[in-house]
Amino acid sequence: MKTVIKHIIILIIAFATWSTYAQTKKGYRFEGNYVIFTFSKYDYEEFTEDNTDNYIKFEDLTINNVVVAGEFNNWSKYDWKMKKVNDITYELRKHINDFKDEYVWEFKFIINNQYWAEPSKTDANAKLAQIKKSNLDVYNLKMDTKAAIPNRKGNVSFRLKGHENAKKVIVAGSFNRWDEHDLEMYKTDNGWELKLDIKAGEYEYKFIVDGHWMIDPSNPSKVLNEFGHYNSVINVGKYVTFLLKGYTNANRVILAGSFNGWNEHDIEMQKADNNYWKLRLPLPAGKHYYKFIIDGNWILDPDNPIKEYDGKGNINSVFMVK
Repeated sequence: MKTVIKHIIILIIAFATWSTYAQTKKGYRFEGNYVIFTFSKYDYEEFTEDNTDNYIKFEDLTINNVVVAGEFNNWSKYDWKMKKVNDITYELRKHINDFKDEYVWEFKFIINNQYWAEPSKTDANAKLAQIKKSNLDVYNLKMDTKAAIPNRKGNVSFRLKGHENAKKVIVAGSFNRWDEHDLEMYKTDNGWELKLDIKAGEYEYKFIVDGHWMIDPSNPSKVLNEFGHYNSVINVGKYVTFLLKGYTNANRVILAGSFNGWNEHDIEMQKADNNYWKLRLPLPAGKHYYKFIIDGNWILDPDNPIKEYDGKGNINSVFMVK
């Protein structure tokens, strides 16, 4: 395992179960500094016509366009038009800076600028609408754009050594829309520290020491920002378990992938008692390509239907860490 961690290039601060976001949030997800709105027509059974009490069944509606409407754009039926991904899915990518002042927003999808997609009250992030578009009891989707929550058992630890005479130290980043007051660090014997629950993804951040912004001196990963200065960067990941069923007569099974430079030797899987080869290792958020090597023979993951060409004539299995 030490060798595995040595070959993982992207910085991973810590790994723990992401409990705060355990339930799937309908209609959106985070990808670093962006909120990705996603509409799938199979997620909804009914639609209501704008300013009426008329329900429209899913099968009776032909979709020409989809718009995201919510508190963040004054419930506009036209402004935030989504891009068609395929016959069933539409998406819209918005930077977190597009969401000002508040953290929590209500929103819905509107079809053909006229029909509101109605979430079920059992959806994890459904909320009874306070301002109704009709006399019906309808639900909106709720979105929280703050991806970081203080927690002493959190999966990411921020530490700043020294600055013993500072009165206040803040950590701010893309995970909390660069709020200058929200995440105050606490003093330790060696400096300042704060633990957060942060969803998997890549984020930029800085420390604010008595009003002075600075990068993390202990983190070599940084990117140039729009002001000509640098922000520190973290990639928050999680543990992933790889399983290969069968091949009980094999002498050695290796996991190789984009996460370790396709090394053919350093990640050796362990034979489990239940007819499986198994390995659990930390991976950063993002798309990862991999294969198994069974006694020198490379194979795709037989239980993973997701695979892609690599542009060099090879096909690899694909695993997404979100």
